[in-house]
Amino acid sequence: MSVEFHISKQYLRSNRKKGFVSFISGVSMVSLVLAVMSLITVLSVMNGFHEELRSRVLNAISHAYITENDNTLKDWEEVNKKIKLNEHIIDTSPYVEDFALMTLNGLSQGVSVRGIVAEQEIKTSTLLNEIKYGKLDLSEESPTVLIGIGLATMLSAGVGDSITLIAPSRNSIGLLIPKSQSFTVTGVFNAGLNEYNNNLVFIHLYDAQELFSLETKISGIRLKVDDLFKADTITDNVIETIGQDSYYGVDWMEQKRNFIAALNLEKQMIAVILSLIIAVAAFNIVSMMVMVVTDKRSDIAILRTIGMTPKRIVKVFFYQGLGIGIIGIVIGTVLGILLALNIESVISFIETIIGFKFFPEDVFYINRFPSEIKFSDVISVMIGSFVLVILASIYPAKRAGKVNISDVLRYE
Repeated sequence: MSVEFHISKQYLRSNRKKGFVSFISGVSMVSLVLAVMSLITVLSVMNGFHEELRSRVLNAISHAYITENDNTLKDWEEVNKKIKLNEHIIDTSPYVEDFALMTLNGLSQGVSVRGIVAEQEIKTSTLLNEIKYGKLDLSEESPTVLIGIGLATMLSAGVGDSITLIAPSRNSIGLLIPKSQSFTVTGVFNAGLNEYNNNLVFIHLYDAQELFSLETKISGIRLKVDDLFKADTITDNVIETIGQDSYYGVDWMEQKRNFIAALNLEKQMIAVILSLIIAVAAFNIVSMMVMVVTDKRSDIAILRTIGMTPKRIVKVFFYQGLGIGIIGIVIGTVLGILLALNIESVISFIETIIGFKFFPEDVFYINRFPSEIKFSDVISVMIGSFVLVILASIYPAKRAGKVNISDVLRYE
């Protein structure tokens, strides 16, 4: 252990007994602890929210879909067989999707109608995983419909009610005329996203073909792939297999490009803003170390008179600032990880005390605080904080090396 490091360690211990200087040192360390802890916790919560949103959205839209250039798909059963030959395709699901007007008891609501084969749809989407009322039943024999829980509330609809869907259709001479069909509600689902709960209904694929006058055509085929982050490559390979001229595919990254970009930008901006807290904590270290240097002027003079060079004096105070920073970073990191791991319990406890729910179920997509700690985020916060601590320790340390010992000894 070098002499400089030993002296800086003694200063760290002795500062606890130096009144105001000790108080300022403690405040500086606590500021750094809180800054690091806050940044790690917030980034972990953001990761959790992003993962939850991404999972819900991806499960709703599927990993990719294939259709023809006119947004309809002919001979889809043959196309579906070719798609399934790709080793990276886990499941497929044919669908018809278009807009219609839903009416019940004099009330009406514009909805997105999705025609599906239920047994295949549940393999590529989780929208129908939770049936709140009734059952998952889309019969070929009689027209039946599944509606979202939000839509059921708005129209006061329940299992067994008869609703009417009105859709635009072209007659034999090409004129648009309304076409209506009655359906019986067999189930009410909760998709976990208000966007789907309030605006989406499911009917059988054959009923959708009839309602939208598609004959034997469908809108497209949804794909579930084995590697989510290679969905674009897999989709391109599928298109090459079935024919590039007539077909095209859209993967989830393209469907939700703006959504994903917004999530990433949000996390980056929050990280930048919270990093300013660490910068403020580092500035506190600068102020504290300047006061320490002023307080230790007589010690510096004595060390210089016994032969210690200015460079070694600089190292003493540089090590002291670095020591305070490292202790603060380590404690902040540990507390940040512990808080991130237990954030839901902490928030639940706070909600119980104040009697207020931060994320009401009827307002927000997500009504809890999911957290996901990423090793890369923790390392980035620690490295960034360490760099700021180093920069904060340089100026006071250099100032200590420039203390004029003759002036100090004259007035001591």
